[in-house]
Amino acid sequence: MPNYQTRIDTFFHALADPTRRAVVERLAGGPATVGELAQPFKMALPSFMQHLRVLEDGAIITTEKTGRVRTCHLRRNALETVEGWLRDRRSVWEARLDGLEQYLDNEQQN
Repeated sequence: MPNYQTRIDTFFHALADPTRRAVVERLAGGPATVGELAQPFKMALPSFMQHLRVLEDGAIITTEKTGRVRTCHLRRNALETVEGWLRDRRSVWEARLDGLEQYLDNEQQN
């Protein structure tokens, strides 16, 4: 279970930054080179590369280098771990809300 929590923490950390979220949104449209991804941001390339490393560490993107060009790809299954975590939280809260609804119904009848 600790490994599971670590993956979720790393994922949310990676998406906590607006620059990284913008990169993920751009990659949802297809692969792009680092230069293409960095173009809209006003930061030095080494700083931008740090953002890409955080996304890679969070298992959200992959990169491949061909010659001097590094291309980034969005991992299509990157959301699966977090989706499962959110599904579990939803189940817990739905059960709690169902219990509250039953309690309120019983109180109104009495």
